[in-house]
Parts: sequence; C-alpha cells; structure tokens
Amino acid sequence: MNNKKLLPRIRDIMRMKHYSYETEKTYIQWIKLFIFYHNKRHPLEMGEREISEFLSHLAVKEHVAASTQNQALNAIVFLYKHVLKKDIGELKNIHWAKRPSRLPVVLTHVEVRRILEKLRGKPCLMVSILYGTGIRLQECLHLRVKDIDFGYHQIIVRDGKGQKDRVTILPDKLNEPLKHHLKSVKLIHERDLHEGFGAVELPFALARKYPNAAKEWGWQYIFPSINRSIDPRSGIERRHHLHKTVLSRHIRRAVQETGITKRVTSHTFRHSFATHLLEKGYDIRTVQQLLGHKDVRTTMKYTHVLNKGGMGVKSPLDY
Repeated sequence: MNNKKLLPRIRDIMRMKHYSYETEKTYIQWIKLFIFYHNKRHPLEMGEREISEFLSHLAVKEHVAASTQNQALNAIVFLYKHVLKKDIGELKNIHWAKRPSRLPVVLTHVEVRRILEKLRGKPCLMVSILYGTGIRLQECLHLRVKDIDFGYHQIIVRDGKGQKDRVTILPDKLNEPLKHHLKSVKLIHERDLHEGFGAVELPFALARKYPNAAKEWGWQYIFPSINRSIDPRSGIERRHHLHKTVLSRHIRRAVQETGITKRVTSHTFRHSFATHLLEKGYDIRTVQQLLGHKDVRTTMKYTHVLNKGGMGVKSPLDY
C-alpha cells in the first residue's frame, strides 16, 4: 500500500466515525508531516521510535505548544489504531512540550451583560447560548432544530468533544428569542426546498439509512450560513452552518466597544458559565456533567478563579 492510497482510506474511516471536516483536515495534515519528516516512508514501516522522534522534534526544534503536540499525537494514534490496526507501544521516549499553567479568563456578570448589549440579532443569541448553557462554539454551530427541547428546558449536545452526547440547560430567557429565530430559519429552509435544495449534511450512516431525512426540518442547523456552498466532501451544493470566524469577529468588535481589556474569545463565556455556577454554590460534579468534562480535575480549574484576591485572603491594605 502506498501513501497515495492511504490518505483516501484515512478520510473514509474518519467520515464513517463522524469526525468533523475541520478535524479531518487537521489529522491529514499532521499525518502528511509525519510521513514527510521520515522521507516519505510508509507508516507501516515505522513504529514507536519514529513516532517518538517526530513528536519530540515538534517540541525541541519547532517549539510547538503542548496542545499542538498533543494534536499531532492524536492524529498519529488515530492512523495506527483505526486505519493500520498496528500497535505502537507506550511511546515512553517522547520529549513533551511544557504545558503552561494558566488560569481561565472569566468575565463578571456585569462584563457579560455589557458585551451582550453591544451585540444584535444572531450574534447576540449565539453568545447568550454560549454563556447560558456552557457549550463550546463548535457545539453551538452544530446544533440542529431537534436538539432544542423547549418542554424540558434542555439542549442536547450531540457528538461533543470525545464524540459523546450530553444534556445541558436551556435558559428560560432564551425560549422566546430562540423560537423567534427558528421561524426565520424555517423560512430559509422552505425557500431552499422550493429552489430544489434544502438537504443538510447528515452523519455518514444516517445519510445512507434515511436518505430523505436530510430535508426534514428537525435536522436543519439552528445557525445556518447566509449562502449555500459546495460541500468539499461530497461536492453537493447545500447550506452548512455558520463558520466559527463569523461570531469571533462580532465578539472581538463588541469587546473593543466596551473597553474591556481581558482577552475574550467565544470560550471565555464557557469559562464564565462554569465559574458563575460554582459561585452560586452548585455542586462541582453537576457543573462537570453540564460541561461534558471527562475528568473532574478539568472542572476543578474553575475553583481557582473563585474567591479572588489570593484565594480569599484579605489584603492588609484593606484592614
């Protein structure tokens, strides 16, 4: 098997496992870099030594961040585990990039409100969802009509990080804005259907099992893109969800207008959601479930943001 045949096989398996297009592109890029680093040798000819050498090179010579090195590791592990079915050992000899110990940036309630006041329409609704539910930006963009349960006041996050489903809260304040927004989205969908389109992307197996489901209202994205585009995977013209950069631009502009000097991204609202729940006394295990953290230690980082001023210690200047 040569490397040219290998890449299409990787893509097919990733799509069968419902990996996002962004993840697919990223993994393919890392696998290519791994192969080129070793002078285009086929991965079947390589193993633990070559993998460790490549990952160590990223840390020592390229000075990549720990998250970047871990991304490369995930791509290579996927290649060997799911595509080549080859054991690569324990990878003990990797020089790991140092992971910086940083506290998450958290906004106060007042700061969140000031940012929301600078936003209008769809961006305001999306940021309200990020802060009100704690979901990630990509999870928000992937939301479909059927994932909103107004009756039980909850949102179902499907295929979240780690490809796991979970349930989070739907704030009462978002009921009417969301219903109003969905009316306008439905008009877009009906126009697409009238023009001979209206089929949305579905997970690989579902698209084959239920070929007509793609046009059903429940499967449509809650935040569709403004224009239809050609799907890079299938070559079909369809309406995808909004691109992540759209909301990022609106957030950046709103933060500048408020004069807030904190580095605010879409993820900051997730950090704020978790911290504010803990401030209100909610159990950390509950917050862990809402956020979809596998390990409670990940959720614990938000406890370090509480009791500001040196872990709640009162400065002698304030005596």
